[in-house]
Amino acid sequence: MSIIRNPELALSGRQKIEWAQSYMPVLSAIRQDFEEKKPFKGITITTSVHLEAKTACLALTLSAGGAEVHATGCNPLSTQDDVAAALASMGVEVYAVYGCSEKDYTAHLRAALAAKPMIVLDDGGDLTELLHEDESLRQNLIGATEETTTGVNRLKARQEAEELLFPVIAVNDADMKHLFDNRYGTGESTWDAIMGTTNVQISGKTVVVAGYGWCGKGVAMRAAGLGGHVIVTEIDPVKAIEAVNDGFRVMTMDEAAGIGDLFVTVTGCKEVVGSRHFPRMKDGVILANAGHFDVEVDVAWLKKHSKETIVRRENIMGYVQSDERVLNVIAEGKLANLAAGNGHPVEIMDMSFGVQALAIEYVLSQGKGLPSKVIEVPREIDAKVSGLKLRSMGIMIDTLTPGQEAYLKSF
Repeated sequence: MSIIRNPELALSGRQKIEWAQSYMPVLSAIRQDFEEKKPFKGITITTSVHLEAKTACLALTLSAGGAEVHATGCNPLSTQDDVAAALASMGVEVYAVYGCSEKDYTAHLRAALAAKPMIVLDDGGDLTELLHEDESLRQNLIGATEETTTGVNRLKARQEAEELLFPVIAVNDADMKHLFDNRYGTGESTWDAIMGTTNVQISGKTVVVAGYGWCGKGVAMRAAGLGGHVIVTEIDPVKAIEAVNDGFRVMTMDEAAGIGDLFVTVTGCKEVVGSRHFPRMKDGVILANAGHFDVEVDVAWLKKHSKETIVRRENIMGYVQSDERVLNVIAEGKLANLAAGNGHPVEIMDMSFGVQALAIEYVLSQGKGLPSKVIEVPREIDAKVSGLKLRSMGIMIDTLTPGQEAYLKSF
């Protein structure tokens, strides 16, 4: 039985889902194909993703393919209660409540896994961890997919330790996911959330972006487009040089701490902005995290060592220091673009979730034949999703002639 806040919120959630679906031509085409083929008939799938309208469309696509879908969130602050209610009214078992406690969040994950799924769709790796802890939960498991950089990193660490117990498709690493979702999606949605939450101007401010992976590139690019003076901090010398050549200043966080007006962490690591940086910061700085977990800005240290905490605006907590400086943290240091915003644009997630849906179909098609390791998304899936997207935009591209193909294969 679903665990949601209020089933009477379903109408609002349905409106959000219908709006999102109307801007998702790739997923709509895949859904139509699934409805005809029913590739998931008799299959139980559990999903743990940010539970909002776009992910609801993905769950309904899997359901249309015949799956029994059990859905939960991957971050309590990104769950939208009306969408959860709508999804539950549309045949999906849902276990998610906005702002629930850590204990209840874990209980929701376990409830979603209690169905003993054959395939799991994870976002961040929390379901995967539970599956490794409890053998009974994975007794029917064929394999899984992972949506995010953070989750893939956790999987690779487990694989390196020779402790990965089932195959997982690294959806995050597909070109049609990370080149668009991580860069354009994170860049646009992070600034949408920050500006909507703070109502401050970005133009003219010094913006410090921690991390210059695909997400960091997007955040820095959009900050510059808004007129911000961008500083990048990095630990990878290659990415640091790339940031320099992209026109950004590069320095250590120790140096940037005293310069920045607004900080965005996008690293997947912990304590990127921490105890040695806070004393150097200006009064009124704004701290936001666009990485998966709430450890990149050391909010735990701020809670323990600040003189007092004050609510500045909805989703903004001010931490008053001993010298009366106020350091402002958005969404408790959780994923800002979802905890304080609407997440990535619909069109971006259309491509990402197209990859997800086809990756799940691929896992099922392989049965028990895949090795227990992190597996790349087959190139054909990238090609199919990109082709569907181009066709939906009315764009045609060239193809090689037989002579050209022969030339490229010659030596």
